[in-house]
Amino acid sequence: MLKKLVLTGAAGRLGSYLREPLSAMCEELVSTDIAEDIGSLYDTESYFRADLAKMDEIAPVIEGAEMVVHFGAIVDEKPFEELLGPNFVGSYNVWEAAYRTGARRVVYASSIHAVGMHPKRDCIGIDAAHRPDTFYGLAKCFTEDLGSMYWDKRQLESVHLRILSCAQVTSARALGSWLSYDDLIQLVTRAVDTPSVGFSIVYGVSNNDRAPVDNSKAAFLGYRPKDNAEQFADTILAEAPKADVTDPGEMCHGGPFAAVDLGESGLAQMTIVDDRKKT
Repeated sequence: MLKKLVLTGAAGRLGSYLREPLSAMCEELVSTDIAEDIGSLYDTESYFRADLAKMDEIAPVIEGAEMVVHFGAIVDEKPFEELLGPNFVGSYNVWEAAYRTGARRVVYASSIHAVGMHPKRDCIGIDAAHRPDTFYGLAKCFTEDLGSMYWDKRQLESVHLRILSCAQVTSARALGSWLSYDDLIQLVTRAVDTPSVGFSIVYGVSNNDRAPVDNSKAAFLGYRPKDNAEQFADTILAEAPKADVTDPGEMCHGGPFAAVDLGESGLAQMTIVDDRKKT
């Protein structure tokens, strides 16, 4: 069991599902976000409000942690200037603070949007070249490269979870891209408890029949997803419009993010149900 674990982005939808299982993996879970509070706390959990873009706020939170599970960020496409602080500088601050204070690993919520402009007909592996679809995706590329550099130069381990779509299945795309909350928890757990990871990338996707990515080179992490979006296929496909093969949002891994103009919301083109877990 870890002595201290830090979770950033604890007030977010995905963070809400990670708090309880992470609290069971450590003697002390420190959750952090910019929200005023996150509701009732679990037995080993404490909450500290901190801005990722400010080193003097985030470094004291990370002090003494063995690992950081870094899910904090703006989770949509925005103008570069709006993403610069939380998504770019914030990542640097987490890695640098983790290094300075002696943490041994960062587990990072990366995204398919780091490689979102690859055609979906290509079943890409974890070694696919960066091909971001937005400034948001560019921040994921930056942080993956940051993690690689900190491993090469400073031996700070990291696992980068390229999440496809961790939300209720509401579109034909999600039949391939869905990551269930149970599989998310397993994915993060394996990223934390695998003895040695170096610098690693793994796709965050469930065991979908239509999954468009290949995790075979990340098998050493022991992530074996159990859920399959095919259970939703009949209903979703009966209601789905005919695919437009000229639309990058249909044909690229990034979905709607591949089609929007830089700086414009990708989530606005999607139906995301806010079903965050309540405490």
